[in-house]
Parts: sequence; structure tokens; C-alpha cells
Amino acid sequence: MSVKVGISLIAWQNDDLPELTKDYTTEGAMRDAGKIGYLGVERGRRMPADTEGLRAYLDRYGVALCGGWCSGNLMVASLAEERDAIREQVEQFAALNAPCVVYAECSNTIQGDQGTPVSRRPKLNRDEVMAYGAKLSELAKWSSDQGVKLSYHHHMGAMVQDAEDIDWLMDGSSDELTLLYDTGHLHFAGADPLAVLDKWGHRVHHVHFKDVRQPVLDWVQTQDRSFLDGVAAGVYSVPGDPEGCIDFQAITDRLAAMNYQGWIVVEAEQNPAKADPFDYSKLGYDHILNICGKSGLMVDTTLKTAE
Repeated sequence: MSVKVGISLIAWQNDDLPELTKDYTTEGAMRDAGKIGYLGVERGRRMPADTEGLRAYLDRYGVALCGGWCSGNLMVASLAEERDAIREQVEQFAALNAPCVVYAECSNTIQGDQGTPVSRRPKLNRDEVMAYGAKLSELAKWSSDQGVKLSYHHHMGAMVQDAEDIDWLMDGSSDELTLLYDTGHLHFAGADPLAVLDKWGHRVHHVHFKDVRQPVLDWVQTQDRSFLDGVAAGVYSVPGDPEGCIDFQAITDRLAAMNYQGWIVVEAEQNPAKADPFDYSKLGYDHILNICGKSGLMVDTTLKTAE
């Protein structure tokens, strides 16, 4: 039983708030990630688009591809249209042995709109989410048949955000659709991360570890601010940050108990002027190694590159 530890480069290269990270390069981020010890990175927009170019790029820095975001539009597209839209990414991820495509519905989300409070996010009813889940199951089955899992990312500002939304999506979908479990988004949404893991652990295929600074979250909620306002103000941090409020030891204990064997990915967007990306990413990596050791969850440190 073992896990691999990866990272999203969002601390160095924030695509939603590029001004925050304008002084950092993807190449520097890749070097930092490899130097710290991360075995994988999730694909960023500024990496090579073609498969062989991306393979060579990853190999240059000694890391694997451990996932990557996919902006879904299945609410407004037909199944055939959505298959065609994501086909290139699915085929690329399968060729590079990525564990999953990180899929999230973005046709109606407000997560990238800094002028819209997160309280105004789209909220569907149970029947609507379950119908969407049934449709998404077909897409997930097709993706799995191509060699890569589809892992759904619940996200602040989106139609699948809180524990209730996740329940409806999972109830309405088949096991072909897996769940990306994100600690920071769950806490931000008012959910209990442990309760969600206890209920849907059998569907969890990919894990994002991010912590939350509770005073910043309180400010977002009392002032009715946007998701990106919260990010810019420092609502998120890495595991191990003493300013964080999530008990990652308890979560790692649960992952060990359920025999989780996938990736744990640090994904914590911050303002690098306030939180140095290298220092905080190393803090997160070291903390994960420590808590995994205490949980009896073995960490694989051997990179197996895509063939």
C-alpha cells in the first residue's frame, strides 16, 4: 500500500490571477518541484501542448504527469460534442500514464469571476444534478475505455460545490465516474472533509491537499466576496502551515484505513509575495511525509516515467 506525492504548480503560475505570479516561470516551478522531491506535477497551461513535447518536458525535470484540469461543458453540450472537445486531452493523458483527467463543469461556474461573490454560485436541485451525473457517467465510461479515469472536481463557485451537491452527483452517476477529493474546497464550502471521505471514499480516485486560513474564509463570507478575492487574500495554504485549520493527520489516517493507493497532490494557490512558493511547497511535502509515516501509509519515492 503506497501513495505518490505530487503538486500543482498553481503557487508559481496562477492562471486565474496571473498578476500574482508574473515574476515566476513554469520552468522554475518545475525545477523547484523536482528539487523538493515531488514525483509528479499536474499539467499547466504553459507546458507544451503536444504529447511528445510534454513527455520530454516532464522527463527533463524528472517528474511524471499526475493529472490536470479539464474545463467541462457537458451541461450545454451533447455527449458527442463533449467527447470531441476533450478527446485530445484524454488521449494525451492515457499516453503519459496520468492517473486521471480532473474534470469540472465550467459552463455555468463563477469561480473565475472576481467580481461575483461566491454566494451567487449556481445551485441546482437534486434531480438536475442527478441527471447531469447520469450523462457524465457516459463520458466517464468512454474516457475509462480510452485508458484514463475521469475524476470530478467539486469546486467553489461551481454547481457541484458542497457535500449535498457531491451526494447528488455520486448518487446519480455510475462508478465509472470517480471523485477528486479536495480538502480545501470542502472546508471552504462548509462541508466536513472527513464525513465526505467516509461516505464516498470508495469513489475517490485522486486527492488534493490544501489547507484553509479560517480568518480569511470568515472575511470572504461576512463581506460576501468572490472566490478569487479569497485566493488573493490568502484563504488557502499548504498542509503543515500553522495558520491552517484542517486536521490532515485524521484525513491521512482515513486514507490509510481505506487502502488509498493513488496520488496526494498539493494544490494551494497563494500570493507568492506573502508565501514563497518553494518554502511553502517544501513545507507541504515534508508535512505529508510525516503524517503518512504516522498513518502507516507508505510513500512511493520511485518515479516510473511514461513509456
